[in-house]
Amino acid sequence: MPELDVSGRDRPLSVVDRIKEYILLNQLAPGSPLPTEKELSEQLSVSRSGIREAMKTLSALDIVEVRHGYGTYVGQMGLTAMVQSLAFRGMLNAGSDHHVLADLIDVRQLIETSLAETIIDSLSPQAALTMRRLTTTMEEKADRGEDFRAEDRQFHLILMQTTGNALAVELTGAFWDVHAVASHSLGPNTDLHETARAHIAILDAIERGDAEQFRTAIRDHYVPVRARMVENQERP
Repeated sequence: MPELDVSGRDRPLSVVDRIKEYILLNQLAPGSPLPTEKELSEQLSVSRSGIREAMKTLSALDIVEVRHGYGTYVGQMGLTAMVQSLAFRGMLNAGSDHHVLADLIDVRQLIETSLAETIIDSLSPQAALTMRRLTTTMEEKADRGEDFRAEDRQFHLILMQTTGNALAVELTGAFWDVHAVASHSLGPNTDLHETARAHIAILDAIERGDAEQFRTAIRDHYVPVRARMVENQERP
């Protein structure tokens, strides 16, 4: 096994870092088993209680998965912890400002517009058909005054899945979930038809192969929520 740096005091944070270093140096993949608590304690020169406390922290971050009765494994390292943290931060700030939501919108827009050419070049006919059906459902629900969060989320996930960038897909799903929570502070969406049309414009631009029009449609898509944020901040 590669030599580890075990210098420093036996503090929970340092133990967390040592276990992460162990995973990296041994090139363990998600799902790989970790040594037992006793073995890690010996290899890292850390008390078993220190290992135990560090595992609680790492488990909360989805870096490790503790399977009671079976052992401890490298986790899937999803973005659950980040989503929960951002969502809670958004709810805490809901009464005073909308910086979290504004930042999320900026990041979502940046990711989508920066991948315009990749999306246009890679979108399959089947994916385009699925997205067209989603926009049809959006319009139908808008006519009935119903929100269409599920269709909206799936539409944007398909955009990212088209790129083949797994991290972009996961980030989009995570940011969308936080966006959905944080936007509750703005009240009900009264721009359903405008939002549905924006998704149609995005898909139309892709099918025309027009990257610049795609970027414009993406920016237009976020105009209604930005306007609602401004209106909400101007209220006494």
